[in-house]
Amino acid sequence: MTNKFLPDNFSVKKWEDIKPFFDELEKRDITSLASLEKWLQDRSELYEALEEELAWRYINTNRHTDIEYYKKSYIDYITQILPEEEKATNRLDKKLVKNPFFKELPDYPYGNLKKQTELKLKVYTDKNTELLAEARQLEQNYAEIVGKLTVNYEGKELTLQQVATYLESEDRQTRKEVYELIYQKRKEVEGELDTLFDKLVKLRHQIALNAGYKNYRDYKFDELGRTDYTAEDCYRFHETVKKYVVPLVNKIYSRKKKALALDTLMPYDLEAPVPGSITPKPKNILNNTTQAFTQLKPEFGEFLLDMKTRGYLDLESRKNKAPGGFNYPLYKTGVPFIFANFAGTFHDLQTMVHEGGHAIHSFLTADLPIVEFKEFPSEVAELASMSMELLSMKYWHLFFDSEKETKEAQKKQLEGVLKVLPWIATVDKFQHIIYTSPELTPAERKEAWKRVYEEFEPQTFSWNGFEHYKTILWQKQLHIFEVPFYYIEYGFAQLGSVGVWKNFVSDNKVGIEQYRKALSLGYTVPISKIYETAGTKFSFSDNFVNKLMNFVKRQLNTL
Repeated sequence: MTNKFLPDNFSVKKWEDIKPFFDELEKRDITSLASLEKWLQDRSELYEALEEELAWRYINTNRHTDIEYYKKSYIDYITQILPEEEKATNRLDKKLVKNPFFKELPDYPYGNLKKQTELKLKVYTDKNTELLAEARQLEQNYAEIVGKLTVNYEGKELTLQQVATYLESEDRQTRKEVYELIYQKRKEVEGELDTLFDKLVKLRHQIALNAGYKNYRDYKFDELGRTDYTAEDCYRFHETVKKYVVPLVNKIYSRKKKALALDTLMPYDLEAPVPGSITPKPKNILNNTTQAFTQLKPEFGEFLLDMKTRGYLDLESRKNKAPGGFNYPLYKTGVPFIFANFAGTFHDLQTMVHEGGHAIHSFLTADLPIVEFKEFPSEVAELASMSMELLSMKYWHLFFDSEKETKEAQKKQLEGVLKVLPWIATVDKFQHIIYTSPELTPAERKEAWKRVYEEFEPQTFSWNGFEHYKTILWQKQLHIFEVPFYYIEYGFAQLGSVGVWKNFVSDNKVGIEQYRKALSLGYTVPISKIYETAGTKFSFSDNFVNKLMNFVKRQLNTL
């Protein structure tokens, strides 16, 4: 992308490198609608450069949690530069809203930008600048604590992601041993994570109070720009999942218990292969994902090839690498980066097509004129990724050696669609409790988690011997620590993605074109319009969810 506002040699080492550009934007006269739009484009160019700078620092510290230079580089940005940047951004937001031409910006494509800017001003206060920087630094501690966890098994030092592959063993004793190893390792850091979370809850609550909110939940809804739904809608989602999804998950585990001929299904049995089945082991994941994407639409495959050529993929699990996976958009470059932790399991395939969906989204919106159009909310971002998990299933035969293995993988994916929804509801409901009752002690938090978990828990297995582990399961969900309240979006998007896939099954060509068109909109229209363009609905009504779940059930029956 050619710089029009910033010099070609623009670089960021300290706040003083950036300040002159913010000063120029703040002082510039805006005397027409056209000059306001030019101002927005110049501001966007600055934001894109800064966000990409922060992106690389974040990516590198996650890739190498043991390298002090990367950690220091990231912390320096979030503690020394970002607080000043946020103050300057607030001044620019005020300038924008006060400008007489602000209201003349047309709702398409500026409607969301106008609403989000007003919300940003509502939640912002200088009193939170240092607290937000402190919170970001604490959030990074989670990756450090969990990223160093390894176990010794069969003479090898393995990350928790790597050793978890043994939970798919046919041998029950092996599964039990591995599950106990993982549990014990997580128990070793339980107190450390409790202490970290205590600090985060206290800090986040103070941030909310400083901004004039009664609790962090209400603050975070506005900070996330949630203008399309409320906390009450989240509660409605929880109840709908309980009503229409949990019974289907119970049936899945009941069938597994019967197939394994077990009196009691234990947590370490949940990934066990049933007799006669094949544990799907995808091969050549990156190359075959590229082929699958090419079959769906040639440009989708070209996107992954571009990332591979640039070296914008870090996929294998290793020691001193943070857990999880993400696609990080690089707005200035226009090409994203995918980070993952492949360990030789079916989950690697799911991660690749999921993050690949995010990558497609990044590419399709790279040329939108301002960064706010590319910063779509998670409800939209996750529609792109979760839909791709389902759309790509048509070509999963590329990853496996037999039709039986392919069908096992597709079955596992669809069962996963059902299983994840109760977990999402559990994680979300738990956070509503935590942040509306910030005074809870670690012990009380564990009891709250247990109560919520048991609302959505399948009734077909026992935690005998692992009762305590059930109370700390929430500690493995990095979103709770690093990106609070960013999780229910997966649930909304999962429902929407089933609608996209249902459309695709009816007509492949129409389905993929609607998907592409919806992603290309970025965030220039409301969430409901994006979902509608994709051929689905932004809805969690009884009728809609029931129809979608019946469709998934029918598709499962064909496998």
